[in-house]
Amino acid sequence: MTAATLDTRKNRTALLAFGGALAMLGLGYAAVPLYQLFCQVTGFGGTTQRATESDAAIAERLGASAGGRTISIRFDGTTAGDVPWSFRPEQVTDTVTIGQRDMAIYLAKNESDEAITGTATFNVEPEQAGAYFNKIQCFCFTEQVLQPGQEVRMPVLYFVDPKALDDPNMDGVEQITLSYTFHRALESAE
Repeated sequence: MTAATLDTRKNRTALLAFGGALAMLGLGYAAVPLYQLFCQVTGFGGTTQRATESDAAIAERLGASAGGRTISIRFDGTTAGDVPWSFRPEQVTDTVTIGQRDMAIYLAKNESDEAITGTATFNVEPEQAGAYFNKIQCFCFTEQVLQPGQEVRMPVLYFVDPKALDDPNMDGVEQITLSYTFHRALESAE
């Protein structure tokens, strides 16, 4: 093998290795948004769905035709260790008619002496219920800024899709838990 051929092979190997490293880096950055998209579309991992008012109106009609079955909703609220807020649901449980819009209120208070920007992550248990738990309006869609000592009421407008009644994986589910955790927003954490 000549020195020129050996150099060509080394260069090709180096380029392939560099290209592979770049591809892995790109996939690493794309993994989080792609996973979030997958979860939002499928409800995987208890990810709730976003709905419009027209979606809610259709669900209400379907729910009424299904006989007005009800389900218990349990609300949970926590904060990450670096968020000096008190955060809890106003009402811990509620019984709702499947397909009908309902509202839950969460109470948050900034217990610190500085303004804090927070963002809420959420999930639904059991996981299979995530595909049927639809939020129309939610404080979790945007960052929340609380001034020192400020207390706010944060509404969540939601409904449970009547399609849950046709899913065999939802058989026996009598309660859905909607859980939020507030985290310090990135610019607030600096």
